[in-house]
Amino acid sequence: MFLKKYAFSAACAAVLVSAYALAPLAQACTRFVYHGADNEIITARSMDWKSDIGTNLWIFPRGMQRSGEAGPHSIRWTSKYGSVIASGYDISTTDGMNEAGLVANALWLVESTYPAYDGTTPGLSIAAWAQYVLDNFASVQEAVDTLAEQPFTLVTDKVPGEDRLATLHLSLSDASGDSAIIEYIDGRQVIHHSRTYQVMTNSPIFEQQLALNSYWQQIGGLVMLPGTNRASDRFARASFYVNAIPKTGTSTDALASAFSVIRNVSVPYGIVTPDQPNISSTRWRTVADQKNKLYFFESALAPNVFWVDMKTLDLSESTGQVKKLSLGPDQSHIYAGLVNDQFKETKPFKFLGL
Repeated sequence: MFLKKYAFSAACAAVLVSAYALAPLAQACTRFVYHGADNEIITARSMDWKSDIGTNLWIFPRGMQRSGEAGPHSIRWTSKYGSVIASGYDISTTDGMNEAGLVANALWLVESTYPAYDGTTPGLSIAAWAQYVLDNFASVQEAVDTLAEQPFTLVTDKVPGEDRLATLHLSLSDASGDSAIIEYIDGRQVIHHSRTYQVMTNSPIFEQQLALNSYWQQIGGLVMLPGTNRASDRFARASFYVNAIPKTGTSTDALASAFSVIRNVSVPYGIVTPDQPNISSTRWRTVADQKNKLYFFESALAPNVFWVDMKTLDLSESTGQVKKLSLGPDQSHIYAGLVNDQFKETKPFKFLGL
């Protein structure tokens, strides 16, 4: 009876089976965008990695001189917007929000392949990809319009301490709730742009994730949802819950709902999947309140949530300072509540490049 009621087409079944069977192993992160009442927009993400990714929080003011760190022909720019970011190994920007409410999240996608770089055109290190967007754009539409013109060649390099290339895709969301996913497939940039693209995880590629999720939408989340830590299962759960949680209430209610969803799609700390060694524990989570310009951070190894209020930061070009909040090994330093005054002036890190 259940199978008859929720039967799906042979084509959809083929997509489901082949995607599960062929999807390469990948690091497991999740990102979603919540659309609430009274223009409440919240973007949440989890960072799942097999070892300490060396994350700290940084404040970057406007007016910073940037290089794409891809050799003598690197793209160069001056930051138009200040931002708060979470670093990876203090050589890359993995996550962050700028003062206009634009959020960028870099997640692993093993299927990514980037164009060959001959060193003669403007190049951008993948370590600075998210920061380039945060520095230059206030909205998803503005970013997509520029990226579609391909102003740079994206250049990747090996993950620190590993013998493999960084293979990432990038999600963008803004204070209006607009969203975009940027991937590089077979050496070509692919941009998925729609307010409805609220969720991104890892493998398979985003187009196949949408096909897989259509199956679970037919079943309905109140009947059954996939429960494993696989990327496709987390995509289905996040897609259902982000639209099932209440869209009314206060900002506090909305934040509580967003935190509950990102925790639901996280991988418990210490979990190891024997036959899938690259599916990893959640090490930290961020929740960006794009209406109120609050950036929340939660570490798996610390008992408290803490946050940055971007409205009270000095991000000006004339007096703003680069500052760092050291999170310690495995992000185990303990903070609580508002941490604006605990950042320390620090020399900016250099993006990993050629």
